Amino acid sequence: MKLAILKTDKEYKKALKRFEEIFDAKEGTSIGDEAEILSILIEKYEDKHFPIDSPDPIEAIKFRMEQMGLSQKDLSEVIGYKSRVSEILKKKRKLTLDMIRKLSHYLHIPTDVLVQEY
Repeated sequence: MKLAILKTDKEYKKALKRFEEIFDAKEGTSIGDEAEILSILIEKYEDKHFPIDSPDPIEAIKFRMEQMGLSQKDLSEVIGYKSRVSEILKKKRKLTLDMIRKLSHYLHIPTDVLVQEY
């Protein structure tokens, strides 16, 4: 396959098909290099044509709490009073920079997600 920037849906689909064919190629081989380059080209096309918005900060916190089996009480040990956690989860109180840092570390949520407007 001739490698070039993917500009059309047809080129994208062709690249995906070829990538599936050579996905398990050994690194350091010409086919392995082709697979690596194709993956970069596909990712670039997808980033441009199928962007994924960052999640709402509060929804991200709730999701991670559910994944980790945490309660509001658990979060209150990280950022303060249980009532404060409740206000944050109901979007009645904004996250402070200190809270964002602590939540990012504790819940493993990137800070760029937590600093967004909501």
